[in-house]
Amino acid sequence: MKLIIKTVAKPGSSNVNKTGAWRSFMPVFDHKLCNKCGICAMYCPEGVVYKLENGYFEPDYEYCKGCGICANECPKKAIIMVLEGK
Repeated sequence: MKLIIKTVAKPGSSNVNKTGAWRSFMPVFDHKLCNKCGICAMYCPEGVVYKLENGYFEPDYEYCKGCGICANECPKKAIIMVLEGK
């Protein structure tokens, strides 16, 4: 028996799949502390942390659920979680 596992590489593109509006906390990336390692993107369970043209990373806030895994895994502590709307 074969087990086939399909994963989503990118978040959905319809308004139904935009989940960022209901989060309580949001990640804020400090590019002064970032070493551009990409660990935040590797550990994001939603796959919404993207590499910018300058080599830094940022989340797509329309899809980010604010789970904080990126902040926990960042070796440089360049990501902090702040209360949404602050």
